[in-house]
Amino acid sequence: MAANPNHATDRIGTDNIKHLLFSFSIPAIVGMVVQALYNIVDRIYVGQGVGHIGLAAIAVTMPLLMTNMAFSVIVGVGSNALFSIKLGEGRRDMVEKIMGNAFLLLFLVPLLVILPCLIFPRQILTAIGTTPDLLPYSERYLRILMYGGIFAAMSPGINHFIRSDGHPRTSMFTQLLGALLNTILDPIFIFVFHWGIEGAAWATIISQFVSFVWVMSYFNSSLTPLRFKIRAMRLDLSLVLRILAIGFAPFSMQMAMNVMNLVLNKQLLHYGGDMAVAVMGIVYSVIIMIMMPLQGINQGAQPIIGFNYGARKIDRVRTAYWLAVKFATIFVTAGWLLIELIPGVFVRLFNSADHELILLGSRALRICSAMMPIIGF
Repeated sequence: MAANPNHATDRIGTDNIKHLLFSFSIPAIVGMVVQALYNIVDRIYVGQGVGHIGLAAIAVTMPLLMTNMAFSVIVGVGSNALFSIKLGEGRRDMVEKIMGNAFLLLFLVPLLVILPCLIFPRQILTAIGTTPDLLPYSERYLRILMYGGIFAAMSPGINHFIRSDGHPRTSMFTQLLGALLNTILDPIFIFVFHWGIEGAAWATIISQFVSFVWVMSYFNSSLTPLRFKIRAMRLDLSLVLRILAIGFAPFSMQMAMNVMNLVLNKQLLHYGGDMAVAVMGIVYSVIIMIMMPLQGINQGAQPIIGFNYGARKIDRVRTAYWLAVKFATIFVTAGWLLIELIPGVFVRLFNSADHELILLGSRALRICSAMMPIIGF
């Protein structure tokens, strides 16, 4: 059996599980919250600078943008589960092959969404129910974001490998870098350059590109002996099918949410107009901010569970799983309490002047979060 490729992973099989889960999950939680901020910061600045019409325009594009992210999830989660198991087994040859296949898949698979959205943006937006008033805003926003769609998929997908390689803080910094840059560029592009909703889109893709460059630089550094190698990027059908099979469950969940959002947006536009879509855009933004930390807990637990499964330490796998469940339940319950107590505070972040938006948003936020405490499990 080959030697473990990275001594930073050795502690995953020996250290206290609770300490490991915290040390891996907290950076992942910070990273996922920061990842959510990409779209939420856009909405906050667009809501203040463009108004509810801008919020609604962003909301109707979300199912398409999140479909692109779902393809990143199916490859990123699937490949990293295998990556962690092979690290636990000490199979460096397979680790680099998994990395190479994942890199190519993360480039190719999102094209299934990106190319149609670039070629037929108006037709696709019209088909999903976008109104004539929203269409010019949503088309410009969608087209610009799809220019950087590859980086939006590849950066988080490859970033999983950094965490699984035993460097959760480095992984967190990658996500912080992009979100902070986005937060800086948004007000400059929207309020200084007066680019409106297009400014929010350009800020996002520039930030995603910088994150991608940073992620790739990790695998050319002294922090890891692992490298992306051209010869490992030849797709292996059996390996690809295993990656897609493991990633299919979170992919399916993401796609189900996308379909639900698409149907809901269409009905909201029909029965409630642009204001209703804007309200639900705010609701989803707030709920995502609370739900994304759960993804962070999942990501923090995944390398621990995968590595110990590969090392045949099943008791440590069970312990990590149940600790993650408890941690997640406590977190979402706390978030639910905040929403029930002060919903208006969250809504005012997006628009503090529109009283109808604040009233409707506060009521909708309470209703939509009612079952949140059970989601952690």
